Amino acid sequence: MSTLPEAPTTQIPAVEDAYVAVPPTRPLAALDAREITAWFGERKVLDRVSLNMPAGQITALIGPSGCGKSTFLRILNRMHELVPSAQLAGEVLLDGDDIYDPQRKLTDARRSIGMVFQKPNPFPAMSIRENVLAGLKLTGAKASKSDRDALVEYCLVRGGLWNEVKDRLDAPGGGLSGGQQQRLCIARSLAIKPRVLLMDEPCSALDPTSTRVIEETMLELAKEVTIVIVTHNMQQAARVSNTCAFFLAAQGTPGVIVEHGDTAAMFSNPQDQRTNDYVNGRFG
Repeated sequence: MSTLPEAPTTQIPAVEDAYVAVPPTRPLAALDAREITAWFGERKVLDRVSLNMPAGQITALIGPSGCGKSTFLRILNRMHELVPSAQLAGEVLLDGDDIYDPQRKLTDARRSIGMVFQKPNPFPAMSIRENVLAGLKLTGAKASKSDRDALVEYCLVRGGLWNEVKDRLDAPGGGLSGGQQQRLCIARSLAIKPRVLLMDEPCSALDPTSTRVIEETMLELAKEVTIVIVTHNMQQAARVSNTCAFFLAAQGTPGVIVEHGDTAAMFSNPQDQRTNDYVNGRFG
């Protein structure tokens, strides 16, 4: 029987064998983008971008606005194709399997690769409990009340929110503070047990205290899920990420990766002068 890693703040129920909607713990997943080129209509926004995002690590995507970071992030779980004019070339491999394979269902990619957006988006009319369980309803999963309760606790602990809301799980999710709402969205994304979690500037609308809590949550989550984060905050990238990729788009040209590698090395000894200028605040 597999066991869940112990969280630092509370004891987690052993739910994995009992809760059939949550698959057993799997090895941490690596994500590998190969030769990604993307268009919106006639406009090319990314040009042959390749990046390996190691399993169980936090990869930060940095760079000025308009260089394709968020587009690249959305390509990683097939959200790019929701735009009618969007086109794509290249591969995105999750543990060696292309998520864009025509034989692969879109829902499979979305279950394996979750997303947390820039602006917290809990369902305001739903309770905190219902928000966490919303993903299961969309997938048609069935579970007993005790299993659902165990999953809610598991996800809220992992999202760093349990101690603050455990006595008011039936209160509206929209009544939480901005930072709490974002952590609720993280908890909601964990309910279907993704192997990768994408985060698009998750702290940009939050105060410094809430940002610190989200960062601590990310560092804990990285023990169980691979994380890719877009951030414009260089201090945040340096604090939380293991590896980093610097995107840049010159005037009128598509985005490319200028440099990528170990975060500490990129910030202390970048190999490209453009990287050095950006991480030291000289442009962007």
